Amino acid sequence: MADRAVTLIAAGLAAAILLLLLAPLGALGLKVQGFELSVAELAALRFTLLQAALSAMISLALAVPVARALARRRFFGQDALIATLGAPFILPVIVAVLGLLAVFGRAGWVNDGLAMLGLPGFSIYGLQGVVLAHVFFNMPLAVRMILHGWQAIPAERFRLAASLGFTPAATLRHIERPMLREVLPGAGLVVFVICLTSFAVALTLGGGPRATTVELAIYQALRFDFALPTAARLALLQLALCSATFVVASLISLPTGFGAGQGRKGGPPAPKGWRRGVDALVITAAALFLALPLLAVFLNGLPGLADMPASVWDATVRSLVIALASTVISIGAALVLALATAQGRGWAALAATMPLAASSLVLGTGLFLILQPFFRPADLALPVTMAINAALSLPFAFRILAPDARTLYADYQRLGQSLGMAGAAWLRWVVIPRLARPMGFAAGLVAALSMGDLGVIALFAGEGQATLPLLVQRLMGAYRMEAAASAALLLVLISFALFWAFDQWGRRYADT
Repeated sequence: MADRAVTLIAAGLAAAILLLLLAPLGALGLKVQGFELSVAELAALRFTLLQAALSAMISLALAVPVARALARRRFFGQDALIATLGAPFILPVIVAVLGLLAVFGRAGWVNDGLAMLGLPGFSIYGLQGVVLAHVFFNMPLAVRMILHGWQAIPAERFRLAASLGFTPAATLRHIERPMLREVLPGAGLVVFVICLTSFAVALTLGGGPRATTVELAIYQALRFDFALPTAARLALLQLALCSATFVVASLISLPTGFGAGQGRKGGPPAPKGWRRGVDALVITAAALFLALPLLAVFLNGLPGLADMPASVWDATVRSLVIALASTVISIGAALVLALATAQGRGWAALAATMPLAASSLVLGTGLFLILQPFFRPADLALPVTMAINAALSLPFAFRILAPDARTLYADYQRLGQSLGMAGAAWLRWVVIPRLARPMGFAAGLVAALSMGDLGVIALFAGEGQATLPLLVQRLMGAYRMEAAASAALLLVLISFALFWAFDQWGRRYADT
């Protein structure tokens, strides 16, 4: 009975997800009046592809030496540093941008240092600023993916190479380079897709005629020009870019042929001499690159934290409502679809991962076209944002829950059936306790991502409906940088507090 109920609910969720994705796409298709791109739209397409390609290449080029140094060195605080590499993923984009402005902006630390040396300054706006911000976000992600590749090489391969007298160059050529050929294409495409759909970075650091992405052009067409056919055409173009990248990503995995090994822990050799100094320099530079913008936000925002205007607190309440509602919807849907997948329903896994093919601006534009003839878009800003945030975070939550759900069914399904456990009893005594830890982690991730999202809310929100990320962006646009820094510090504190609270709940519930 419980399995049948899960299947029926999962089928309803799958239908709802399909409707949420296809209805906006249908609205976009009906609104398009032609697929010929203007000169400005072609320029936006070229800039989108250029900045995404440069961001991916630079992120990988920097991530490889960092990952290699972390793989072959052991030092105090290494585990904490590796764990910290995941922080940019849940860090609100607008906060990181504000920190990068404090470090690399016109009056930032880097330009102050260059001026003292009599060197020309550095402008963070335009292509270089967009790429810099994307490298800040995606280089740590690439490091984690490449580091996993190094850790997956069987230790016996390195021991055999050492017994054969391989030099570090020979080890790199025969053992490490095949791993990189397998890992780098996938990691690069992941970064490329993220950069294709990065709206907040282009909104704050781009925006000029030469630095407009497709998503930023969609926003401008809706908010400033109200050119609905143009927005629809650009949204379909953005969808085509993301879909094509996902197809390519699924076709380019190359096997290394290392075999399984015996499961022993190890890593590449740790040569001494000048290479040790290079590894230390690489790790230190990466840590500073990630820490300095956050330190700048903290130092600039702390003085005004206790004296912020009422608009900041109103925006905070809206952001919390959106984050908590999105978390409840996303985790509930992910749990049901994960349980259905554990029962062998392959379509449930497909439904949970379908939102990866769309971006918030594409879905938001489609929903804007559907709702605009009947409602004021601002009246539905909060519920639409909740729904889209929940849908776009669903694939992440599902991938966290699905492996543990399969293990739960393999270990406890027969026992539960023999005891006659079904419905609420099965959920209370078996599912929730066994999945509490991944549920807490997934809920924290979804809440933090939703709290810091600056996407669809920018399309729908009226003057008095700003969330905290949107308010920070507006304060930056008005050059109220001190108030923006204080609001950004509040945003990052709440985001990490939500992540910590949900994650701790999952850990403690699992241990009771």
